[in-house]
Amino acid sequence: MTRPISEQRKSEAQKVTIIGAILDTCLGFAKIIIGLLSNSSALVADGIHSFSDLLTDFVVVFVFHISSEEPDENHPWGHGRFETIGTVILGGVLIAIAGAMAFDSILNLINSQTLASPTWPALVVAGLSILSKEWIFRYTLATGKRLKSDLLIANAWHSRTDSFSSIVVLIGIIGTMAGISWFDAVAAIAVACFVAKIGWDLTWASIKELVDTSLPEERVQAFKETAQSVDGIINVHSFKSRNMGGKSQLEMHIQVAPYLSASEGHWLGDLAVMALLQRFDDIGHVIFHIDTYNDEEEHFCRILPLRAEVQSELNQHLANIAPHLKDYYLTLHYHHDLIEIDLKLPDTGSAQLALDKISTRDLSQQLNAALSSTSWFAELTVWQH
Repeated sequence: MTRPISEQRKSEAQKVTIIGAILDTCLGFAKIIIGLLSNSSALVADGIHSFSDLLTDFVVVFVFHISSEEPDENHPWGHGRFETIGTVILGGVLIAIAGAMAFDSILNLINSQTLASPTWPALVVAGLSILSKEWIFRYTLATGKRLKSDLLIANAWHSRTDSFSSIVVLIGIIGTMAGISWFDAVAAIAVACFVAKIGWDLTWASIKELVDTSLPEERVQAFKETAQSVDGIINVHSFKSRNMGGKSQLEMHIQVAPYLSASEGHWLGDLAVMALLQRFDDIGHVIFHIDTYNDEEEHFCRILPLRAEVQSELNQHLANIAPHLKDYYLTLHYHHDLIEIDLKLPDTGSAQLALDKISTRDLSQQLNAALSSTSWFAELTVWQH
């Protein structure tokens, strides 16, 4: 059972990303133009950084459009992995940016380079960049957490790298004016380490998702307890979980009483799925298998005959015990390595003719005796209705 992908989730993600893209465009042009006019090469470089944010904004919009599409013939599990791959890419971009920032700052320290003395407009633009990028960071991060989208969260942190780099530019400008030329380089290295840590965390989490790492144990336990709370479900076992594009994918075996009908057992499974979907809003797909016993505890599996072979064996004995009996209903109960048989006789036709010659009690006793030597046979019960 699959939960449909919300169009609202897609539109909200695209909305916040487009707002960020517009902001990055305005900041990029402002930083480059003012940086050139104010004699601030650092601000020009920061403007180029803003345009890198614009590029990743386009990547996010594109990836989210693909990942939100419904499952199709080539992608029956949906397109959530595209979002995961996009997160890996953005995480890699964060690490690369951090490395470039750290490398450039270390070179400045080694070579004792100082920034050219800028004018006050550069301070104003750097300050506006810090405030605006911090706002878009918080807006995007809150949306990403609400939508449970690692891709949006990654893009939010990418936006904050621009804020951090603007802080470095601001400190560098102030430091240059105050004569502390090395201060901006040390601050930049510290920021680069923080950015690299964020990039690594996002990338590693997405890599674990791509290799189908199971969800945290406490969350799996909550899933199992919810499914097992359905009246009629004895046990939930062989539970498997994974994450795909912010959605939990679950597989489980559900144990029910051995004499339930197939339809009732399946209905209990449907109830378990509905209970999970009602309690957890991040479940994308649930597969369940109905068991009449806990097959986790079984260490062997005997190959038991199917209905046609059982019925053929039964008909051979009926030909000797009740040759007139042709109409009956057969229900088979498979228990580990044995089969129980329910033989249900209607009160009309050949069944009634046969019962005129032999009682249900005698028929049951003789059939049980005849089948007792069969390796797979457990017990036969005759019912008349």
